Amino acid sequence: MKRVFLIVLDSFGIGEAPDAKDFGDEGSNTLLAVSKSLYFDLPNLEKLGLFAVDGAEIDGDRQSTVPIGTYGRMTEQSKGKDTTIGHWEIAGIISEKPLPVYPKGFPEEVTAVFEQETGRKILCNRPYSGTEVIRDYGDEHVKTGALIVYTSADSVFQIAAHEDVVPPEELYRYCKIARKILTGKHGVGRVIARPFIGESGHYTRTSNRHDFSIEPPKVTMLDQLKEKGFDVIGIGKIHDIFAGKGLTEFSFTKNNEDGIEQTKEWMKKRFEGLCFVNLVDFDMLYGHRNDVDGYAKALSYFDKQLPKLLGLMREGDILMITADHGCDPSTPSTDHSREYTPFLMYQYGQAKGVNLKTRKTFADIGSTVLDYFGIESKIDGTSVLEDIDEV
Repeated sequence: MKRVFLIVLDSFGIGEAPDAKDFGDEGSNTLLAVSKSLYFDLPNLEKLGLFAVDGAEIDGDRQSTVPIGTYGRMTEQSKGKDTTIGHWEIAGIISEKPLPVYPKGFPEEVTAVFEQETGRKILCNRPYSGTEVIRDYGDEHVKTGALIVYTSADSVFQIAAHEDVVPPEELYRYCKIARKILTGKHGVGRVIARPFIGESGHYTRTSNRHDFSIEPPKVTMLDQLKEKGFDVIGIGKIHDIFAGKGLTEFSFTKNNEDGIEQTKEWMKKRFEGLCFVNLVDFDMLYGHRNDVDGYAKALSYFDKQLPKLLGLMREGDILMITADHGCDPSTPSTDHSREYTPFLMYQYGQAKGVNLKTRKTFADIGSTVLDYFGIESKIDGTSVLEDIDEV
């Protein structure tokens, strides 16, 4: 039985990419930023090879640990730095064009149709922080029932609504309406439901967030695995990111802890194929909120869970750990950052690691997964198994 557990530490970049200047992200380094926190403690990720990755920087001394995992850094080729494009590239799609963004808000040709089809007016309609937008527009929304529509530097159409005014299921229906409208030149990566609760001055977002992604435009490793009869399990945002395409089973998560626990449960089950996991808290709760300590705590928590994950591995299992983009919490920006991402791979029983150096594309991950299952890849990318065999 062959199984691959692919875990995406959402936004865990490890240093500015060669084209970071083109994205306004010179100097961004999520790993270095969080390593300055007193809560930063990653002995198990270090053991897998994180600090041995080419160019990896941390604040403080490194141990003279010989990595047991295979390790390297990944370069994003796609013209974007958002969640959707990052995950698509991991799965084998290199996006030549960036998804549309709206720094001045959405045009009337979008908003007028949306208001007509939902029967509700909209508020805001410009880039905004998710926590600040409900603070500034929450009262008017509660009073009038108008939907809070906003965006960010990413390709997203976000709709915030109080759960007492617009129940989550109704909000999801509005998101589906927006998803049908936002196609073609306005085909944003994700339409996101952002429910919140509370009273004036004390509004807080709930865990009932739901993403409605644009469907991947090409074949992914998920499609190929499913076509060959393998199990393809998505945990967390994976279903939303791929619009359900290529999955055989999926479940959502409440937070990182829940995602890790669900991964452990799948490790105990009998299946053959891929378990693809997204841990979103690094990005959503800490990167976007410039919370260095919170980010460091979340990473350290994941690190403490690693021995338990490794202990549940069986013969034929591979664990892969990577990221989809950066989100340096120490910069003035609250947006994603154009960075290299780590790639750590551990195969059951592995005793000595291999330095994969710098890879040209995230898509090497998808190609590696397909290669491991003996499937001829139809996606962009090169399997790292070839490099390991040479060593």
